[in-house]
Amino acid sequence: MSVGVVCPGSFDPITLGHLDVIERAAARFDRVVVAVLDNPRKSALFTADERIAMIEAETAALDNVEVDRFEGLLVDLCRDRGIGIICKGLRAVSDFEYELQMAQMNQRIGGVETIFLSTAPEHSYLSSSLVKEVARYGGPIDGTVPAAVAAALVAKLGG
Repeated sequence: MSVGVVCPGSFDPITLGHLDVIERAAARFDRVVVAVLDNPRKSALFTADERIAMIEAETAALDNVEVDRFEGLLVDLCRDRGIGIICKGLRAVSDFEYELQMAQMNQRIGGVETIFLSTAPEHSYLSSSLVKEVARYGGPIDGTVPAAVAAALVAKLGG
């Protein structure tokens, strides 16, 4: 029996912390669907297509990883893909309260379980928002995102 998991997020942009969680999930599950949130009501720096392309490039060596987009409820994507597990990374205790509420709601409305992977300590401070803020002001972002993502950030922000 093949066991799959969905790793959701906005990934605007994907960080080394995100990649760490995806790679660790790929080592533990037969199939990993990286689900990119496409929310037209939110202002993203990168389009969903750009984010998907970056993730596909960074995960190309992982044969069991595929990238998809979703709008609306994550449990609907899980149902459509036949996957009953969501995998989320946790950076700190402060992430847990919100993520636990989401996990309980996803279980209630979709019968989907959530597992949590603690972020590797060297990535525990990372967030896409923080990386964008540093990049916006020309600060160094090496060691926070893959090199191609860093180049895309600099090109997008004109730094």
